[in-house]
Amino acid sequence: MKADIDLDIGAKTFESGLLAELISVMRSTQPGALVAVVGDEASVGSELETWCRFTGNALLEATTEKDRMRWVFRCGNDAALGEDGRPIGSRLWLYTNFDCNLQCDYCCVRSSPTAPRRELGLVRVKQIAREATELGVKEIFVTGGEPFLLEDIGEILIACADAAPTTVLTNGMLFSGRRAEILNALPRNRIALQISLDSATPDRHDRHRGPGTWARTREGIQHARELGYRVRLAATVSTDDEAKEFRQFLDEEKIAEEDRVVRRIALRGVASEGVAIARTDLVPEVTITAEGVYWHPVGAEDNDLLVTREIFPLSASFAAVRRAFDREREHANKLARIFNCA
Repeated sequence: MKADIDLDIGAKTFESGLLAELISVMRSTQPGALVAVVGDEASVGSELETWCRFTGNALLEATTEKDRMRWVFRCGNDAALGEDGRPIGSRLWLYTNFDCNLQCDYCCVRSSPTAPRRELGLVRVKQIAREATELGVKEIFVTGGEPFLLEDIGEILIACADAAPTTVLTNGMLFSGRRAEILNALPRNRIALQISLDSATPDRHDRHRGPGTWARTREGIQHARELGYRVRLAATVSTDDEAKEFRQFLDEEKIAEEDRVVRRIALRGVASEGVAIARTDLVPEVTITAEGVYWHPVGAEDNDLLVTREIFPLSASFAAVRRAFDREREHANKLARIFNCA
């Protein structure tokens, strides 16, 4: 992860001068900046994590480079990320696969045509769907990779739709031939399509996703609407100005508010820039892949967001996410009480 500031601390620890260096950096650093701390002592890691929690910063990454440790933290919290009141577990995300027909330059889970499929599989999806109905799941989101690369995506979506209203995230470029037949057979009242379109014109969209992709996506959107699907449009943008521009486009297209998703690029996966997101920034949305249960879909292959490798029983994996969230809140409350002076 690229940092704005690099701090080489050598063999220093919190007992031998590191705290003073961190304070000096914080005094001269803007909120949101990324600071990389490189040192020789692995024991600094746990103390740095505690310091970050205590001071309201977010530890994002810990790696080893040539026998030295490197930690990256973000200065301050991201106020744009907050709780929206949904009960934990009411939304369930399924990564059906990780391979994709595109190679977007900001993909948070590193999907591409050469990525291993890591398929969740129809058998597991059916079991998840059966158990989800007993756990209060109100919405299911199917994503990837590109889900429509799967031969059995139709059966997968029907299984999910039987359990809860389902939205499938797609680039909208594969709605022809056999896949068009699959789309035509699915229940419109239980399945919606969320199609990625990053800009009102081809330039920015194609720069991120590949030449000619904007035009093909627009064709896919039109085809899905002709088939009677509810279509949500989702843009991934770099700046507030890009977000404003896209919302103006959505106004012109008369897209309803509930069918708009405008989000910033997350500094995860293959992205080289974007919003640096830590676990503490995110209210959990239970996310299941072939490799386990994750805290949130934005980091569904990153170890810092992994909750458990065990998917079943689903009640246990949901409980694990809730316990992890309770621990986060309990820790924050304890820190808040430290300076309770009266």
